Amino acid sequence: MKKIFLLAISVLSVHFLCAQSGSARMVNWSFESKKLNDNTYELKFTAGIGGNFHIYAQNAGVDGPIPTTFTFSANPMLSLDGKVKEVGKMVKKHEEVWGGDVNFYEKTVEFVQVVKLKKKIKTSVTGKVEFMVCNDKECLPPSEVPFKLTVGG
Repeated sequence: MKKIFLLAISVLSVHFLCAQSGSARMVNWSFESKKLNDNTYELKFTAGIGGNFHIYAQNAGVDGPIPTTFTFSANPMLSLDGKVKEVGKMVKKHEEVWGGDVNFYEKTVEFVQVVKLKKKIKTSVTGKVEFMVCNDKECLPPSEVPFKLTVGG
């Protein structure tokens, strides 16, 4: 029994260390909501990218690198107005390893989603952002970061 317990602790420790070694280490995310009018809010997802790494755009340009992807949990109290927009200086660069031109951001990028409330209520917008970072020598494993933003009220 003691051996099984020690094995379980070892496996969990390795899993935790691997989870912390991915792209999440190199990107600091901040999330905020801003009221535009009575029932419309702008959600901002800001990625601060560390070191000499870059984060891929929602359209990475080629198959291979993991594009930044936002997944929103269903909420019957609101609707998404359009798609997530990118605000920042996009770099388009040919990379042999991916076999084509890739689209990415360095240092910082902001993603913006507009949501509309169906009623005057307070609710939450929840979901996750999946992303991957690379530099000229390596790519880190993709990561997912959950988010929760309050709108309305």
